[in-house]
Amino acid sequence: MTSLGLAFLRLALAIVFVAHGANKLFGAFAGPGIGPGGLTSTAAYFASVDLQPASVLALLAALAQFVGGLLIGAGLLTRWAAVAGLAYIGVGMWKVHWQWGLFLNWTGAPGQGHGVEYSIVIAAALACLLLTGAGDFSIDGRRASYRASRAAGRARLRKSA
Repeated sequence: MTSLGLAFLRLALAIVFVAHGANKLFGAFAGPGIGPGGLTSTAAYFASVDLQPASVLALLAALAQFVGGLLIGAGLLTRWAAVAGLAYIGVGMWKVHWQWGLFLNWTGAPGQGHGVEYSIVIAAALACLLLTGAGDFSIDGRRASYRASRAAGRARLRKSA
């Protein structure tokens, strides 16, 4: 059941990260609440919160979310993708969300941003994948199982010789 739980966690994170990364890279899902998207818009936002060089960091953030989300969804290089996601979330908490406290701005109050609530949940989910790995229902899990099977076979051969 643990592997099934990790698969659900990975897929949920993948949906969120790929959607946000697609918005940053291509302007997908643009509209109210998320903005126009695209690298130019993302770089302008990063510059407004004093993240420099904004263009380079916008591209890195977009790739960390989009490619990292795809990797997490497939369960390939999951721990590395989780580290990239944690770095992105950590910078967002530091540069944007801390100043607004814990809670999200559910009422849409003008002049107030979102707190760290969402970021804490995403960071905890990424930390879970970092510490546990992707689980059996993943490419990483299949590769680990294959390596363990091969090692066990080699050990049996050495023992019988």
